[in-house]
Amino acid sequence: MTTFDDREQAFEAKYAHDAEMQFRAEARCNKLLGLWAAELMGKTGSDAEAYAMTVVSSDMEEPGHEDVIRRVTADLEGKVASDVIRAKRAELMPAAKDAILTEAG
Repeated sequence: MTTFDDREQAFEAKYAHDAEMQFRAEARCNKLLGLWAAELMGKTGSDAEAYAMTVVSSDMEEPGHEDVIRRVTADLEGKVASDVIRAKRAELMPAAKDAILTEAG
């Protein structure tokens, strides 16, 4: 292999790794958001965990995270505005990324 081929493979591997880490961080963030919403709904323990997993799975409906925002907004039944939920999700993302990096390291 040439140096160019080696560099190409390294870039492809880095891209794949970065994409996987971003996917995992998004899923972790959605779980944290789900746990936060579950707490607002009075859910605890396994009920809160189960609800958080439904929030994570709702992210598979369409690209982006608006499907998650809609799900949580609907589930909170007007208790919290969607803008507040978006802000909370943005607040949770750095913690989710840090957790993923800590687990990977």
